Amino acid sequence: MNRVLESKKITPIWAISLLLVMPVLAWGQHKTSAPAAKSAPQSHNTAPSHSTGGSHPTTGGNRQATGGTHQTTSGSRPTGGNRPTTAGSNRPAAGGNRPTAGGNRPNTTGGTRPSTTGGNRPTAGGNRPTAGGNRPTAGGNRPAAGGNRPAAYRPAGTTRQLRGGGTANIRPNGSIRSIDRNGMHIEHGVGGRRTVVSERNGARIVTSGRGGYVQRAYVVRGGRTFVSRTYVYGGVVHVGVYRSYYWGGHPYYGWYPGYYWAPGFYAWAWNPWPGPVYWGVGLWGWGGAPWWGFYGGWWNPYPYYAAPAFWLTDYLIASELQAAYAARQEARADEAAAADAQASAPAGGDAQAQASGQVTLTPEVKEAIAEEVKAQIAAQQAQAQQAGSSGGSAPAPAASTATASSGQAPPALDPAQRTFVVDTPVTGVTASGQECGLTAGDVVTRLTDTPDSNQMVNASVSATKKGDCASGQTVAVKVDDLQEMYNHFADQLQSGMKEMAQKQGTNGMPKAPDTSTTASDVPPPKPDPSAAQDLQQQQAQADQTEAQVKQETAQGGGQ
Repeated sequence: MNRVLESKKITPIWAISLLLVMPVLAWGQHKTSAPAAKSAPQSHNTAPSHSTGGSHPTTGGNRQATGGTHQTTSGSRPTGGNRPTTAGSNRPAAGGNRPTAGGNRPNTTGGTRPSTTGGNRPTAGGNRPTAGGNRPTAGGNRPAAGGNRPAAYRPAGTTRQLRGGGTANIRPNGSIRSIDRNGMHIEHGVGGRRTVVSERNGARIVTSGRGGYVQRAYVVRGGRTFVSRTYVYGGVVHVGVYRSYYWGGHPYYGWYPGYYWAPGFYAWAWNPWPGPVYWGVGLWGWGGAPWWGFYGGWWNPYPYYAAPAFWLTDYLIASELQAAYAARQEARADEAAAADAQASAPAGGDAQAQASGQVTLTPEVKEAIAEEVKAQIAAQQAQAQQAGSSGGSAPAPAASTATASSGQAPPALDPAQRTFVVDTPVTGVTASGQECGLTAGDVVTRLTDTPDSNQMVNASVSATKKGDCASGQTVAVKVDDLQEMYNHFADQLQSGMKEMAQKQGTNGMPKAPDTSTTASDVPPPKPDPSAAQDLQQQQAQADQTEAQVKQETAQGGGQ
């Protein structure tokens, strides 16, 4: 009995002792435990991105690059951020544009020297840069944060319902901006150029200025739909193939090559030449040409060429300036166009809508164009290899122009495609709603990737001529216009490569290994025999429609 009582007294004492001792033991165990070792982050072997700079000084400040992996101290930085990141981190690696340890590092001595021959450049059948990869924007204009937001710029004016059906959009000064009636869309740019678009009898007919094209369904190949275009300008007929895209509820059409070059020629055209190639105005054949005298002060060709990309860049710029000069002559000869241009010009109030003076095409912008040349050469080589491995089966005929490949953005909206060279007069809209013109040879950099309800995106004007949109300002432009700029650039690049293939091995230009061509997997068809007649008929119908609408709006008609 006494033992039981003693046991009952002792038990609470032991319990209290244990409660006091356990925290002490736990604290001691915590103090003596070693922290777990952290695993070191693995280093990615990230290749450096393309750059726009180079190391060859040239007259007038134009610099050239001889390789695809060098860096520059110029202001043009790649879009989207090209700095490699450390494993497991979203932060850029220390050192800015330097690759991580173990990667392909650019030369350090001198800072801006191009990589040596045999660097990270494509060889025949070898590793090429990704088609449409990260390329610098013209003049260093990068998309702003949140750049995927649609454009919000709207041109000033009113829309009237017409008594005879359809609508007309009227500028504040009373001139007609656009007409939509009976399935026909008529639009006047600020420079007076008229564009007419209609769909009839399974064809898309587009007239612009004194020419245009007729587009028809062509073939379906590998689940992709292709259309044919027959261009007629000044009696000259040209046929091309275009791939259809359907993006954001809107159809787009992208240029497609009718033939491919041999792999060795693509590699030769992409890589630097062994030494500088001097190709003056005399060899180009520009001396004494009216367009050269008119635009000579705005644009300076390279004094020599370290790589084919720079030769092709000057070829493309010259082609666009020749087109710009021809358009000016056409506008002067067309009294109606000149009158519309004067009537529709912005009437003061927005100083930014007028170019303050003639702005020289800067070296940074030219280098950005050269990067686009290299990217498209690489893309065409990849496309040629893909077409060659597809088996070359016969394409199936297309059902209609309405059928389009979906699920892929057109080149005009490709996030990696930023720099565009204007090919025909287009209209930009400033934030205040004022309109300004862009003409062939001007350069814009797309800032936003998602079109607004009017199928427009924001772009920065990187280079401009006197009287056009001011350089450096942001304007809204139509995605269709950007797509046509891309199409013309690609088509002219093919022409430039053909010219270069004919001149290789002469006047100091190195000889190319192989200039043979192979028909594309989607070769172009024969010209549309009725294209010229269709274009003439549409022009006549547009003249009649426009005369009726002008009369109606002048009488105060519409609502």
